[in-house]
Amino acid sequence: MRVHVADHPLISHKITLLRDEKTVSSVFRDLAEELVILLGYEATRELKTDAVTVTTPVTSTTGVTLSKPRPLIVPILRAGLGLLDGMLRLLPSAEVGFIGMVRDEETLQPTIYAERVPKSLTGRQAFVLDPMLATGGSLIGTLDYLFDRGVSQVIAICLIGAPEGVAAVEKAMAGRDVTLVLGSLDEKLNDVGYIVPGLGDAGDRLYGGV
Repeated sequence: MRVHVADHPLISHKITLLRDEKTVSSVFRDLAEELVILLGYEATRELKTDAVTVTTPVTSTTGVTLSKPRPLIVPILRAGLGLLDGMLRLLPSAEVGFIGMVRDEETLQPTIYAERVPKSLTGRQAFVLDPMLATGGSLIGTLDYLFDRGVSQVIAICLIGAPEGVAAVEKAMAGRDVTLVLGSLDEKLNDVGYIVPGLGDAGDRLYGGV
């Protein structure tokens, strides 16, 4: 597994604003969208392309176009929805699937409660969106599901992550083609599975508690 932690002052600045408990949901959503665009530039370095010939006003030249089948974007519900619009601004031609994961607050184990993805995923390249990589359970469950359905490569984008989560994903995904792109690698998990210093519950901060 390849891990890339973004090292850019603009990303660090926006993550600092996300962490602030005074940042309201409307601003939090805007920042999350801006961050996934910035992180997406790095994540899409591995996009598959094909060579094409294009005629300019001056001459003909060789360029590239995105390969088919189109990339698949998969936000993990519900918090991953906060990153979807930003990623679609980068990849407007991408197809979108959805996976809903719920975590037992006592055992911290995730289960899939909803899924909506294309019937055939064989050979597809998928971008998974999840703001927080804490224990890694939700991301591992999603990646297992996608690889079992035939996906060939996954690039996962998370705004922040904990070392424990990164290690868990790396162990679970041994031998699979996975890239993890993080805006920040935080200090640790606390005793209830929250990232420290973190930013709280991303879903609640995006959409409010339910």
